[in-house]
Amino acid sequence: EVQVVESGGGLVQAGGSLRLSCAASGLTFDDYAIGWFRQAPGKEREGVSCIMLRDGSTYFADSVKTRFTISRDNAKNTVYLQMNSLKPEDTAVYYCNARVLSTDYWGQGTQVTVSS
Repeated sequence: EVQVVESGGGLVQAGGSLRLSCAASGLTFDDYAIGWFRQAPGKEREGVSCIMLRDGSTYFADSVKTRFTISRDNAKNTVYLQMNSLKPEDTAVYYCNARVLSTDYWGQGTQVTVSS
């Protein structure tokens, strides 16, 4: 059974930093992608960043590309999203997604709140 579990959310002041972790278990392929999505109240879920576990290639949304980084620890099946220079508009529930052979597995989400 595939499980995806996020951690690391919280409350931070504008300009601060947080690191989110996504631990994926039960995956038997190394050729998959881990993505971070977020959903703010009243808005649609949007893609933030993703990383390919095989070659480390990454993607960032324009709104975060100068502030967020993504990294992986393949031995731990864990991906990290380092979020710096946080802004109030980054406030959202952040979800981790593992995509394996076109099948999506979602975590339960972790709340990130940035106060002004």
